[in-house]
Amino acid sequence: MAEEGINRNGSSAGVASNNADQSDEPSFHTKMMNMVVCQQSNHPFFAPPSPFFQRPKTREEKLVEGVFESCVFKAGVATVFGFALGGAFGLFTAGLDPAITGDPTAISPTAKQPSTKEIMREIGRRGMSYGKNFAMVGAMFSGTECLIETYRGKSDWKNTIMSGCISGGLLGLRAGVKPAIAGCAGFAAFSAAIDYFLR
Repeated sequence: MAEEGINRNGSSAGVASNNADQSDEPSFHTKMMNMVVCQQSNHPFFAPPSPFFQRPKTREEKLVEGVFESCVFKAGVATVFGFALGGAFGLFTAGLDPAITGDPTAISPTAKQPSTKEIMREIGRRGMSYGKNFAMVGAMFSGTECLIETYRGKSDWKNTIMSGCISGGLLGLRAGVKPAIAGCAGFAAFSAAIDYFLR
């Protein structure tokens, strides 16, 4: 009986020891978390898409992000793209204009046939004119939209409509009050339509 009691006590002690060893062993979730943490420390650029593992931004990254989100940068980008688009549109329309590339003798027998250099100069002048106009419109629209969005603290369709109205009104104001009102309404409607289709 004494030996049986000793065996029972020994077996119970062994079970308790095994349970203690199992309790000291980390769980599967803990192992996975440790693996992720080690992966982050070795390869910080391969962070999983989770807010819990995003590393803090450096001062240079914040500076670059601030420059990209500034109204001056947005207006500058819109100016460049507007100039390129306007220049391409001007070259396209100049190539289709019979007054530039057509035969002037068909209109007047005494008209002089322009040289290739004169035709290219006129096409370049047309493209430059369109490019400047498109660049000005792009800068005004993008700049006013960014300022309105910064002031309101919201990014919605109202910013686009107000920016279009301001840009159209300022462009039409050079010809008078009525053209300014018409420009405001026209640009606002066009901006609303573009924003609707893009969203």
